This record gives sequence, structure tokens and C-alpha cells, in this order.
Amino acid sequence: MKHIYQKGTKENAPTLLLLHGTGGDERDLLPLADMIAPGASVLSVKGNVSENGMPRFFARLAEGVFDEEDLVFRTKELKDFIDHSAGEYGFDRDQVVAIGYSNGANIAGSMIYHHEDSLAGAILFHAMVPRRGVEIPALEKLPVFIGAGTVDPIIPKPETEELVRNLRESGADVTDYWTSGGHELRRDEVEEASRWFHDHFVK
Repeated sequence: MKHIYQKGTKENAPTLLLLHGTGGDERDLLPLADMIAPGASVLSVKGNVSENGMPRFFARLAEGVFDEEDLVFRTKELKDFIDHSAGEYGFDRDQVVAIGYSNGANIAGSMIYHHEDSLAGAILFHAMVPRRGVEIPALEKLPVFIGAGTVDPIIPKPETEELVRNLRESGADVTDYWTSGGHELRRDEVEEASRWFHDHFVK
């Protein structure tokens, strides 16, 4: 998978897995990493799927309708890539925290739903429920931050509330933060995510 790896200056910090939104690339969220966890190592990945020339992490059948077969395949593809990258770059595979926006947040959520212990934590900005009717692994206090907008035209509020509920019921330690905005990423939710990261991962 096309990617950027940047070794950080803070040896004990988790490695950040950066996952862009539809139409983005591996450079999009690098400034976000600096805002949330300066000094952390970064593995920023570009999605392997193209939708009308726009990179994505998995295919969809329509707005808000995922191609579930492709989602499952691409989720494992991403997990395997992280496994391989840990060996190549020498970071701790057990200390990877995802930061995803929109489509990137959705595939990070899918990793949590499908692969036990695939992440040490996750920051999900404007995420949907990745799949329904599947048994989520026991998450054992997995720290998850979810940023959402109360008037998001793409993700209705009940969708985010369902995601929060599903993760909590599976044992995750979920912090949900709501802005008055839509699908755009707002500075206050990024600042809140930075505080959350510091509380959970900075020793």
C-alpha cells in the first residue's frame, strides 16, 4: 500500500496510523498528527480503491451503503500491511493508534469490529457503523475517541450513537465528542482528541 512512514522523536509514544477520507491521500492527515500527538511516529496510508478517481479504503455501492465483501477484504489487507510495516520499520505492533477521518475512520472501525487486538486505540472522526450483524470481539477497555457533528448530512446522529453503543457494549472505553457542525472536521474536536490522546497514551 502506498504510504509514508515518519519515525518520531518520542520513543515511548504509540505509532499513529493515519487514514484519510474519500479523495484524500497519504499526506492529508500529517498536520493532524502534529496537532494531536507531536513527536509520535506516523504510518500514513493511502487507500487502494478508486471511486471515480478518488482514493478510498474500500468500495461502496452508494452513499452510506458499503460493499461489505470488499470492506472485509480491504480491512484484512490493511491489518496485514500494518503487521508487515511493524517488521519493516521496527515499531511496536501492539502500540498502534489509528486516526481516521470519514472513510478512513470507517475502515479503522472495521478493524476493531473484525480483528481482535488490531489497534491499541482509535480516534474516529465522523465514522459510521462499519457492519451490522457481526459479533464484535471483546474490546477490554480499548480507548476510542469519536468526534461527530450533530447536523452531519452524511452521518445522522443516531448512526454515531449506534456506533458508540456497539463499542461500549463490547467493552471499549468510548469518549464521544459532539460539535454543532456537519461532516467537516472542526478544530475543537481535534483539540479535544489531542487532550484525550494525552490522557490515555502520554506517560
